[in-house]
Amino acid sequence: MVVKSCYEYDVILDAREDRCPMPLLKTKMTLNKMASGDCLCVMTEDAGSLKDIPHYFTIVGHTLLNQEEKNGVFTFIVQKK
Repeated sequence: MVVKSCYEYDVILDAREDRCPMPLLKTKMTLNKMASGDCLCVMTEDAGSLKDIPHYFTIVGHTLLNQEEKNGVFTFIVQKK
């Protein structure tokens, strides 16, 4: 599998209005619809996502390419396995 740049993504999931557990659930549902190798950008303001989303990626084997926080928005870029 080719690893993409952390600034390339195929799908954006804006979960900024959602609270736990919705950002993680929406991330799972979105990834299920994506092809292997595609990249997803998840944006959320829920602080619980800082732990939940990267942990989920580790469990299922997706590659976390980038994670950052800016102005209260947490952004995760992940490549689907």
